[in-house]
Amino acid sequence: MASSITTIRTALLACAVTASQMALCAAAEPARIVFQNGNSIPVTAVTQQGDKLVVTGPADGFAQGQTFPFSSADHVFGEQPAEIDQGIALLLWGNPKDALKLLEPVVIAHRSTAKIPGNYWLEAARAALVAYAVTGNPTKCVELGKEISDATPMQGIDPFVSLSKALLMPATTKVEDRLVALRDLTVGNQPADVSAYAAYYSGNLLKDEKRAAEALEAYLTIPCLFPSGGTILNAAAETKASEFLITLGRREEAVALVNSALRTSGGTVLAEEAKKRLESLK
Repeated sequence: MASSITTIRTALLACAVTASQMALCAAAEPARIVFQNGNSIPVTAVTQQGDKLVVTGPADGFAQGQTFPFSSADHVFGEQPAEIDQGIALLLWGNPKDALKLLEPVVIAHRSTAKIPGNYWLEAARAALVAYAVTGNPTKCVELGKEISDATPMQGIDPFVSLSKALLMPATTKVEDRLVALRDLTVGNQPADVSAYAAYYSGNLLKDEKRAAEALEAYLTIPCLFPSGGTILNAAAETKASEFLITLGRREEAVALVNSALRTSGGTVLAEEAKKRLESLK
């Protein structure tokens, strides 16, 4: 454990810089479905009915009721809904119910784009699935997990379904069994975001168990080993890790992590928390 922590500590400042450089660049307009002929329409102005996309109201010259073959949709272009990052931030900071208030409308509005390249539905749906699992709602997990898997048929059962099952394990389950279920999702050929979520909730569980050194290591693996899992996940983990670094007298590293979290979590509750933490470190 000691050598592992030392290795992570050595890479800490470099990881913080790397994570901050991964902030997404917002596009200039709301998300739109772009067709193969170059025309486009706002995502929120269409719904899917079988193998067709149906215009739900007048929009940019399109008539209500107008239909297009689903196969004619080429990709989604435009700005990611702000509710996604804010929802993920609320979820990770212990407010899954408030997170769902932001994520569920996006899941509904963007559902027709679930199988279109570049869509924002998958990220919102996967975050909502985690929120349902954390709040102990197996019915919603099964329903949404199937939708996600149907949208990603090449993967079979989507890995986020396994993550939701691990998070749904009751509090009466032995801590070690819950940790094993989560840690299994941080090894092997798992997507980075699945591993990042699993490591984060492992850190939370270890923190609750007063296993500070292990919790710190779990949080630090996210920006160091799974940075592509998402900037909000990185920011949440960095902010949580900074708490432990402060108690260990490692102020410089704590400040570096909080600054990194602040740079990559703008417009979310995490940015507010990072600002508070930075003020307390002055």
